[in-house]
Amino acid sequence: MTANCAVTIIAENKTGILRDIGSACAEINANILTTQQEISAEGKDAGRAVISLEAEFSGDPADLISRIREIEGIVSVENHQSAAEIFGKRVIVIGGGAQVAQVALGAVNEADRHNIRGERISVDTIPLVGEETIARAVEAVPRLPRAAILVLAGSLMGGRITDAVRFVQSRGIPVVCLKMAGSVTSAADLVVTDPIQAGVMAVMHISTIGVFDIARVKGKEF
Repeated sequence: MTANCAVTIIAENKTGILRDIGSACAEINANILTTQQEISAEGKDAGRAVISLEAEFSGDPADLISRIREIEGIVSVENHQSAAEIFGKRVIVIGGGAQVAQVALGAVNEADRHNIRGERISVDTIPLVGEETIARAVEAVPRLPRAAILVLAGSLMGGRITDAVRFVQSRGIPVVCLKMAGSVTSAADLVVTDPIQAGVMAVMHISTIGVFDIARVKGKEF
């Protein structure tokens, strides 16, 4: 049976360390799903690489950990739950002002209702100003791990942001937006007047136990 194995690796900051880790995984047929790495700036591991890795693996996770530990330059390997098991699907809220907070309020309250019943849905928000700034943030959403739906909250969005919305949709991520001036409303999958309700609907759509499906009301306004 194939399962996800998640590990955090502390390694010396040297050329080729990611290559060696990838090769070690391939040797035991562990398929790497996601990686994230940075150089630690503080503490006992300052200057070392911190690598979070999740792999699809049909064997014993202990075998994967043991194989990685054999690599020259590896300091430690720690096994833990995957980010998907802990944080689950992500609702991303982008926009400006109090409307972002209201969308987040609706999403968090609805996510709490679902997570109590065993789901895992998390909510991420960032208030931004300016067409180019927002467009770049929207375009980056497909690069975020586990991003499942995007909500745009604001009073005026169009131009480059509309193009970015279509790009996100082409990557399989539905987009909800508030009713606002600008061309974004013509591109969004769903337009919602009330910001709290927009957050609620976003969570309901990505829920595995919910009954709301944006595809069935695509193009409508609420």
